[in-house]
Amino acid sequence: MRELAAARRGRWAILCLLLIVAAWTAPALGQERRVTASSKAPFDQVAAALEKAIADEKMALVCHANAQRGAGARGVAIKGNQVLMVFRNDFAVRLLASDPAAGFEAPIRIYLYENPDGTATVAYVPPTVVFVPYRNEGVQAVAKELDPIFKRIVDRALAAR
Repeated sequence: MRELAAARRGRWAILCLLLIVAAWTAPALGQERRVTASSKAPFDQVAAALEKAIADEKMALVCHANAQRGAGARGVAIKGNQVLMVFRNDFAVRLLASDPAAGFEAPIRIYLYENPDGTATVAYVPPTVVFVPYRNEGVQAVAKELDPIFKRIVDRALAAR
């Protein structure tokens, strides 16, 4: 009986250790698979092109955090820095019907920041990477449909001249 209890505790300890390791490595996976690209165009031009590309791809700009504007309102000047949160209701409905917990990941973020030379860098984690933890076929189908849309959005913004 004691051997069985000790074996169970050992399995729990191993499981806990694996969960801790997974928690530490999960953010690294997202960073490792992050798509990052720089433009030769000025930051403001890329920012405008990014918003236009989101609309052209018939996606919704759900939220737009503009650190530069926020800092400016406090009298502090910083280089361009924005987070654009992008999704669309029909994708959200399908995602939530497949796995309500997956709604935590939406909207998908696109990060835009100004480089020292005034150009811009755009970064995002592809939806198929964002939704990796959800083993639901419906969630994975939505993610696969979103990947090329986000790629086109970023490619269009980076092509701005």
